[in-house]
Amino acid sequence: MAEKEILPFGDPVLRKKSKPVREITPKILRILDDMVDTLYAEEGRAGLAAPQIGILRRLIVMDCGEGLIELIDPEILEMDGEQTGPEACLSFPGYTGIVKRAKYVKIKTLTRTGETVYLEGHDYLARCIQHEIDHLNGILYIDHVEEGQLYLNQSQQKADLMAALKLSWK
Repeated sequence: MAEKEILPFGDPVLRKKSKPVREITPKILRILDDMVDTLYAEEGRAGLAAPQIGILRRLIVMDCGEGLIELIDPEILEMDGEQTGPEACLSFPGYTGIVKRAKYVKIKTLTRTGETVYLEGHDYLARCIQHEIDHLNGILYIDHVEEGQLYLNQSQQKADLMAALKLSWK
């Protein structure tokens, strides 16, 4: 198990569609373990999709506040309602955008043991599921952000300013 580098916005892999997981092998389980390590190493994290670490497979790990959820070949079966709120992404550090999503989703996915399970998500969990499944389809949250609704976080602004000040002293 190892922490992996997260691909930044602009990397062409983030715009590609992921391939299904045909078989749950030790290699797939190792990728999931690496994704978990990577997710928990990041501050302010909620989810991570395999394309974000350069692997075009339909794998997601999430922790939206209620513990670890692993999704293998997830498929949205139902969506209902509407919510609008802030989203961020590990591939876009320092930015938040206002995004409209379904308030409820029901998905079908596989577990580590290959068992098919159904998961329902409401509110924040529904938002996380939709965000991460979008990654598997080469869609980024900024594709959903309405014009003028993408913001640079204050803490990032401060970090950028400090870096600029340090450079100007040299």
